Parts: sequence; C-alpha cells; structure tokens
Amino acid sequence: MKKNNFEDKIENLEKIVSELEKGDLSLDESVSKFEEGMKLSKECSKMLNEAQKKITILLEEDGNLNEENFGDNLQD
Repeated sequence: MKKNNFEDKIENLEKIVSELEKGDLSLDESVSKFEEGMKLSKECSKMLNEAQKKITILLEEDGNLNEENFGDNLQD
C-alpha cells in the first residue's frame, strides 16, 4: 500500500470538502466524509509539526538555537 504524502492528503481533504459543500450526500455519508476529513486534517497537522521540528533542528548551530520565522528567509 502506497503511503500518502502531504500533498496527496491535502488533495484528498480538498475533495472531501468539495463533496460536503455540494450538499448531495446523505447524512450518514456526510458524517463519514467529515470523519475522514478530520482524520486527514490531523495527519496533515502532524506532518507539518514534524517538518517544523526538523527545520528547528537544522537551524541549531554550535548548541545555540537560532530560531527564525521560515518565511523571513524567503524574502529577496
């Protein structure tokens, strides 16, 4: 079974949101889709937190943590 990456999970979450917004689903189907969406949302949040931790570790130099906002380095 292929492990979904972050982008795949976000794409699936967007599809679920679209289906729920249409309003064509029964109550049971809506609840099921909502549960699936919440699970994907939590998985994405966990993946983002793990990525943030990795970035923080990479910024550590000589035992001193130089925390910076990730977006600050992208401005040129």
